[in-house]
Amino acid sequence: MNINLKSKYDARVKIIKAMAHSTRLFIVDELSKGERCVCELQEMIGDDFSTVSKHLTILKNAGLVLSNKRGNQVFYKIDATCACKIICCADNIIKNKLKSETKIAGLKTSIR
Repeated sequence: MNINLKSKYDARVKIIKAMAHSTRLFIVDELSKGERCVCELQEMIGDDFSTVSKHLTILKNAGLVLSNKRGNQVFYKIDATCACKIICCADNIIKNKLKSETKIAGLKTSIR
């Protein structure tokens, strides 16, 4: 793999790794519904302010969200709506896997 191709894949990995955490996926999912302030997200998630802020910084550095400071509060919104498609894709994979497993379980039961 040449250096340009490796750089391209490394950039993709940064984005995928940023989403590879349940809290960050939750944040992306919530922000897909509209802008939220850090305090709202903190309340929803139930973690301390600094932990939620770290998650948001990771998402921001990956280019997934934007921030906007208003007075003492910081608001976040999705900058990459296509990230929501990744979540939908994961949901579809889960659904299909469950259907497949249910069919296999049904076959095993009918064989007995």
